[in-house]
Amino acid sequence: MRLRLSFIRISTFLLMVILCSTKSFAQQTEKSVWANEVRANEREYIENNGISQPIASRGIETPPPFSELRTAAEWEEIEVLTIAWEGFPCILKQIVAASVSECRVVVFTEHPNSTSNYITGGSCGGALSLDNVEIVEADLNSIWIRDYGANTVYGSWNDDRILVDWLYNRPRPDDDLIPDVLADYLGLELYSTSAEPYNLMNTGGNWMSDGFGTAFESELVLDENQGGSTWWTSYPNHTTEEIEGILEDFMGVHTLIKMPTLPYDGIHHIDMHMKLLDESTIMVSEYPEGVADGPQINANMDYVLSNYTTKWGTPFDIVRIPSPPQLGGGYPNTGGWYETYSNAVFVNKKILLPTYYEEYDTTAIRIWEETMPGYEIIGIDCDGSENIIASSGAIHCITHSVSVEDPLIISHLPLPDTENTTEPYAVEAYLSHRSGMIQANLFYSNNPNGPWTEVSMSDTGDGENWTAEIPAAAEGSDVFYYISGNAESGKTGSRPMPAPDGWWTFHVGEITISGIDNFSASQIGAFAPPYPNPASALTCIPVHLKQDAHVKVTLIDALGRTIEVIHDGMLYAGETKLFFQASTIPAGAYVISLENNEARLATSRIMIQ
Repeated sequence: MRLRLSFIRISTFLLMVILCSTKSFAQQTEKSVWANEVRANEREYIENNGISQPIASRGIETPPPFSELRTAAEWEEIEVLTIAWEGFPCILKQIVAASVSECRVVVFTEHPNSTSNYITGGSCGGALSLDNVEIVEADLNSIWIRDYGANTVYGSWNDDRILVDWLYNRPRPDDDLIPDVLADYLGLELYSTSAEPYNLMNTGGNWMSDGFGTAFESELVLDENQGGSTWWTSYPNHTTEEIEGILEDFMGVHTLIKMPTLPYDGIHHIDMHMKLLDESTIMVSEYPEGVADGPQINANMDYVLSNYTTKWGTPFDIVRIPSPPQLGGGYPNTGGWYETYSNAVFVNKKILLPTYYEEYDTTAIRIWEETMPGYEIIGIDCDGSENIIASSGAIHCITHSVSVEDPLIISHLPLPDTENTTEPYAVEAYLSHRSGMIQANLFYSNNPNGPWTEVSMSDTGDGENWTAEIPAAAEGSDVFYYISGNAESGKTGSRPMPAPDGWWTFHVGEITISGIDNFSASQIGAFAPPYPNPASALTCIPVHLKQDAHVKVTLIDALGRTIEVIHDGMLYAGETKLFFQASTIPAGAYVISLENNEARLATSRIMIQ
């Protein structure tokens, strides 16, 4: 299917762009493939040639008139996967090939005939059918549709599907119109944060939602919404509270978790180093100790763990996945590309994963398969003949999805390992559909391949919260389980989505908790190594106590002077993450002291640079 769309309203936001000439990107005779960030070659082109303003729509510029706004999570069921055919055709064709069995694939392109011919031709894996592929003609500036694409929001929790678009943080006006093209093509209303007082600049690679009102971003969202200007535009000017208010008004987000940007990630998009896998699990990139962004990533994650919880009030689970160095080169801190395995995309029962070279790929695929059992993990080379990672992006960056019109939501906090061998294990789940739920079922087994025992779950009285029990299991057992639901409309769904091939699991038996190194039997408390070290920004101090105690943690300089009291009060047994801002402290060598009743329990050294 092919479609050409025209627009009749002028973008208020893009009028702020430098107008040096009337030549547009669409009029270039030799169009460049722009990187994810704006590099010197693109800036030079714009300053020499200017940007003409397309005739554009910006959607509805006031908040959606609904009372239960909810932004879809990426792991929810999707109807459409969108891509922008602008460079890297073999990678895009592989995405199409992997996705057409799961959903519709909408391809935006300036050249429909050549795009169709490439997809159906013999290159890059062989001919593909255009079944479930919809080719839409539209002007483009770049391939990075994650950043400029529209977000799926439900106005009435699981009904009244709309799209929400932000001000785009790149001088690429044709890209900025793609949400309008998509909305018109799908027949959906588009709401846009483009007009005061709701003007908000944001980018999709820097956004992750849990589907229940919590979202994650780097502090890039603060940097680009606090006024001032750059060489091509003026930024909106909002307080943190105003930013959070706009996101709540347009997307139903009530908790915005903002983390410091990373020193070696030039685009400051969180999808380059983390991935929200479900409501309770975060995958994060891991580097060798002290390398590249590893220390700041660790500090950011510990900040999250110490200050925020899941929708159930529990700590987030962290899954670490090693980031590879550039083949034959180094990590980002020594000039290597920012290679990442977190920049993946859910396509219903499949996960499309960037790959680089076998030494690291095999480990990454194993971690993904173990973490997300039942999902088909499909690797797509991002460091081969089409070296997209050198342009600071991978698979998540070049895809965007539209969730289904009628989601069947199933949400469950997975059961932890347990020592209980005598009492049944209660399974609680939230199930919701716009037509109402008529049935929920629990399936469990001691074998991941079944056979499965089916148990009807009981409605607790509100039609959305359901419960059932798994019988007590013998010590040493592994229990596997999943949940399914039936809606009044006839729609069915399971969680995990690939069930019965996918499942949750817990172990029955002894649980061991490892302590920290050199934590003697006589010690009340000790430090684990602080990080990052050397420190220059938000810094984490892990404190371990054997018992509840009133303690004082201080930062002391080389002359023995107290520079900062990091904590003075009760801490509880176990590990507590304390933080201080190193950027406000002069460079040098310092000691962190842990005291109790004026007695020094432990010390740790840290460098501030």
